[in-house]
Amino acid sequence: MLIEKIKAKGHENITARHRTTIEITREKHLTQRGDCIIAVSADRGMPDLSNEFKERLRNENTKLKIKLTCSDSEEILIAYGHPNLTFKNPDEMVIRKSNFICDRTLAIKADKASYDLNRKFVEKLKKCNDVEIELIIKS
Repeated sequence: MLIEKIKAKGHENITARHRTTIEITREKHLTQRGDCIIAVSADRGMPDLSNEFKERLRNENTKLKIKLTCSDSEEILIAYGHPNLTFKNPDEMVIRKSNFICDRTLAIKADKASYDLNRKFVEKLKKCNDVEIELIIKS
């Protein structure tokens, strides 16, 4: 099993209303236009993920479990890798329900977008100073 952990923060402007994506960013500020963003001030970007992790995720059969934790609550989503993933964007990680891939894409074919997250969890994200993101690839 490979696990990558990312520490981030919530933000008062998190709306989580995007219907096809979830984004985690290293940026510290957020406007309400960023309706896919669920965490800011991430301590790592995609280039910081281990080479082994990135290589495993460059397989379309690789299932990625994303565990989001804030306070005493968590959300779990599942997405998949693809050979065309580049992991080049240093500031943004986007998980997509679609098959679209660009340098911001971490994974595709996700079973949830930000809109699908539990609304109580989203309310907690607005106040949370410690959001933990675990990216898990099982063997």
